[in-house]
Amino acid sequence: MMVIGLTGSIGMGKSTAAEAFRSFGVAVYDADAEVHKLMGAGGKAVARIAAAFPGVVAKDRQGNDFIDRPALAGKVFDDDVALRRLEGILHPMARRAKRKFLAVAARRGEKVVVLDIPLLLETGGDRDCDAVVVVTAPRFVQRHRILRRPGMTVERMQSVVGRQMPDAEKRRRADFVVQTGLDRGHSLRTIAGIVKIVRAAA
Repeated sequence: MMVIGLTGSIGMGKSTAAEAFRSFGVAVYDADAEVHKLMGAGGKAVARIAAAFPGVVAKDRQGNDFIDRPALAGKVFDDDVALRRLEGILHPMARRAKRKFLAVAARRGEKVVVLDIPLLLETGGDRDCDAVVVVTAPRFVQRHRILRRPGMTVERMQSVVGRQMPDAEKRRRADFVVQTGLDRGHSLRTIAGIVKIVRAAA
């Protein structure tokens, strides 16, 4: 089974690329979705995060605890120690979910799978991959996409981008690069070509 790592800096179009892989019949593990699940109502990380960061728990209509993500963001924004504490809780849980995804995919006989992980290269996750796909876009396109997000500010954008590996370095370490700053058709054709290559290799 070929394991393809999909990554890219914030605002580069990684989620759209992941959907394109799915449209071509490739199973995708979504690290962001897994983290949301862990922090959502009944999530396995809720109790530990609540203990580490008092005041970040809310309740849904059924009375289930979940992590108030804006409140949590306020606790870790520009605080490297707090951020590492949070990552120390979430990352091991997400890695277990990733291993389960790979095991299930192998039992199903999947030939190619994609691991959609924002910090793939920063955390050394590329060691588990047979190839790495990096999505990229011009800086002005990235900035426009980021600032359209609810609650985003220039300060927060700069903080997030500053913690990530530079786009140029990600592209240098990639086996495939997908340009998302052009038209959607261009990105889809590029991803279709990647799927064809890796399926042939598998």
